[in-house]
Amino acid sequence: MYYFASDIHLGAGDRHTARLTENRFCSWLDHVSADAEAIYLVGDIFDFWFEYRRVVPKGFTRTLGKLSELSDRGIGIHLFTGNHDMWCRDYLQEECGIHLHLHPEEITLAGQRLFIAHGDNLNIKGQPMLRLMNAGFRSTTVRALFSWLVHPDLALKFGKWWSSKSRKSHGSQPIDVSHLDFLIEYARTRKSERTEIDAFIFGHMHLPHDYDRDGLRVLFMSDWSGEQASYIALDDSGQLSIKTFDLR
Repeated sequence: MYYFASDIHLGAGDRHTARLTENRFCSWLDHVSADAEAIYLVGDIFDFWFEYRRVVPKGFTRTLGKLSELSDRGIGIHLFTGNHDMWCRDYLQEECGIHLHLHPEEITLAGQRLFIAHGDNLNIKGQPMLRLMNAGFRSTTVRALFSWLVHPDLALKFGKWWSSKSRKSHGSQPIDVSHLDFLIEYARTRKSERTEIDAFIFGHMHLPHDYDRDGLRVLFMSDWSGEQASYIALDDSGQLSIKTFDLR
């Protein structure tokens, strides 16, 4: 079995909320690890993560310990970075055995050719300010200057403020399936160029949905802020499905 989850936003909210989310996520990891060959974390696992050469954010010890344990057991742990945790270096890979994916990728699992991405930086040609902001955040030069010039305490304080602002803006209006159209259109265009892709897997939009029409399959996952979280399962026969995990 292969499992996919996204938008955990570890560290978001007050201390009690953040700890509760982390405990629930670790429970999910225990749940799926019973038969998992690999677990794919599709972005925004952390609400904010900025990694210096020798400094990483405080906290997340339960999650990092659990992921390290599963990796040591031979379960593949893969992290596709999202817009909240794109500033990874080598700590998660070297210390926890997590395979980092900094860009969308096509991967074949259980006979299925999958396109996997968080989704935040796709099909945004008509949004020049968002494109500029994303280019700045992803710039190695900007990142190097930020790490050289800004003390970690200030950087993390700023990052948590920015992440909270972004998350609240994301959730300021109800999300419905029409808001997924830009990623479905991206998938449709990509599929026309790469017909061998069997399905697309995205996070980012915090809304579970299984779009399956005219030979195009696009699956989305929820965030972990409600009473249930959605995740995707791929069995050994190649069947994809969206499942739920009770967070109460």
